[in-house]
Amino acid sequence: MKTRLLGGIVALVLAIVGTLLLVSYVQGSEARAQQDLQPVDVLVVQNQIPSGAAFDTIKASVKLVTLPQSSVPNGALKSLDGLQGKVAATDLLPGEALLGARLVDPTALAAPGSVPVPPGMQEISVQLDAQRVIGGRIQPGDTVGVIMLFSDGASNTAGGTAQQVFHKVLVTSVQRAESKTSTTTQDPQAQANTQVPSGSLLVTLARNDVDSAKVALAAQFGTIWLTKEPASTKESAPTVVKMADVFR
Repeated sequence: MKTRLLGGIVALVLAIVGTLLLVSYVQGSEARAQQDLQPVDVLVVQNQIPSGAAFDTIKASVKLVTLPQSSVPNGALKSLDGLQGKVAATDLLPGEALLGARLVDPTALAAPGSVPVPPGMQEISVQLDAQRVIGGRIQPGDTVGVIMLFSDGASNTAGGTAQQVFHKVLVTSVQRAESKTSTTTQDPQAQANTQVPSGSLLVTLARNDVDSAKVALAAQFGTIWLTKEPASTKESAPTVVKMADVFR
């Protein structure tokens, strides 16, 4: 009887020890697995971010998430500190880690021969003869005044009318016909200032939606002239100039 009781006690002790060893092994395995995963915090895109999106849009569309280090690509960002002013270099999709290489300066997105479009604005192009574009002496990054003329008058006014409708408009791109090859060795800038451009120029302006519609209407039903208007130019009050006002 005593032998059976002793054997039962020994079996119970062995079972308890075995259970403790098993629990310890499992806990050790989990710890080793967690150590191998090495969880890290990384910014992950939550909502799709279009190419060219501004910094504030990017900031509102990402979230800090903990992921296994093995699943985090090199260059993934943990914060946006020091990246103010950057824009998205390409479309960013939900679920992907935000890489530092995907954020660039706005100038990096501008096509050759152009300047970036200011946030909130759009581009509209007008085709103009050289005489209406300061003889063609205009470059991306310049600011211009936009004069609109209507031969039949505007605002139900008889006769021709004109008005400088917009001031200091950013030129984002200028496309022109290639100049004929010159036989003289002349400085390119000097050539641009002295040679008469052949054909018309396609000038792209940065405006909001309402202003773009005004430019399109004037280009379709009237005439547009551009003035070169740097930031220091003084602006007069808006004035509609009529035919009768020319000699006053």
